[in-house]
Amino acid sequence: MQQEGAAEDIVIVGAGFAGLATALGLHRKGVRSLVLESSPALRAAGFAFTAWKNAFRALDALGVGDKIRKQHLQAQALRVMSPSTGEIAQELDLTLQGKGGSNEIRCVRRDLLLQALEEELPAGTIRYSSKIVSIQEERDAKILHLADGSIIRAKVLIGCDGINSVVAKWLGLAKPSYTGRWAARGLGHFPDGHGFEPKFLQFIGRGFRSGMRPCNETDIYWFFTWTPSDDDEDVAESATKMKQFVLANLTALKVPPEALAVIERSEMSDVVTVPLRFRPPLSLITASISRGNVCVAGDALHPMTPDLGQGGCAALEDGVVLARCLGKAILDDGGRGGAENERIVEGLCEYAGIRRWRSIELVATAYVVGFIQQSNNVIISFLRDKFLSGFLARRLLKMAEYNCGTLLS
Repeated sequence: MQQEGAAEDIVIVGAGFAGLATALGLHRKGVRSLVLESSPALRAAGFAFTAWKNAFRALDALGVGDKIRKQHLQAQALRVMSPSTGEIAQELDLTLQGKGGSNEIRCVRRDLLLQALEEELPAGTIRYSSKIVSIQEERDAKILHLADGSIIRAKVLIGCDGINSVVAKWLGLAKPSYTGRWAARGLGHFPDGHGFEPKFLQFIGRGFRSGMRPCNETDIYWFFTWTPSDDDEDVAESATKMKQFVLANLTALKVPPEALAVIERSEMSDVVTVPLRFRPPLSLITASISRGNVCVAGDALHPMTPDLGQGGCAALEDGVVLARCLGKAILDDGGRGGAENERIVEGLCEYAGIRRWRSIELVATAYVVGFIQQSNNVIISFLRDKFLSGFLARRLLKMAEYNCGTLLS
């Protein structure tokens, strides 16, 4: 028996980077979509993210790159500080020419990027306070049951609903694994200007990894990852405890006072703590990234540790590739012919093929880099400080050389 409900051609679950990038990419191609967001407004969990060159390629493809550039500082260098001496272990010039042209790295505030994407979408594209609780199949349609009791019939369903994705669970993707590590993130506000150089600072070793990233002239994003012990397992209970814990660990090193001031200037509401999880990369080799007229993108596809700074960048790549493949299928740009549903299935399969190995590489590399950088092992610490700091820094740039292409090719 056919269930009644509002009919939509394309439903995207989640108004994060992947969801809004996909919706905007489709809009640029003249294809309408509906984005369902469970929150009552746009969410910007995590405050900021490192946008490497690959992210700006995606943003340029979507037509919002220049808007984001005007709001954020171009990073000039990455300084990796030694935990044993407090001195610079490695300084990497972030303005050097790469294989695909000059490097471009900025620390981008998540709220500003989400707003930029939303502003380019037609009114009514995002439906807030719309949480999916279950998915059913009915011939070629997917029946979406929402928490408010409403029902939507979707011709295409795209899951961009994060690490706890309902759509990924429906597709049978492996449950994300806990790494044994936690991350605290915050934003330091300096209304009169922070005075920092446009350089990224990174402190590694002694069981933790931390960094500072100027976003603009007044905001500095900071992060701190660590492996909890029995002695500090309660620090995540409150922002106050977390701030004191981070300050105590950084003070034990020869961290510059101005870097400590960034933590101290963070308001309680500007500090969040979360466990770090990732999807086992080997599980993605055979995972159903797409099945029929359903697929996943962003953290619903490739949740990873933050050690490469590529999670948000990869979500934007997903959006461009998915919009290109799906838009081409719906509009029949490739002249495939045949029924529309068959073209959609082929288009989503094409997307999955493009993103599968990129996702595996990013998730696996991020996990290994995090293990090496945060390790407190004497031998690994010695090798990291003497030989591996430069290699790891260059690895970050290599991951950013990826080109997702445009909405046309």
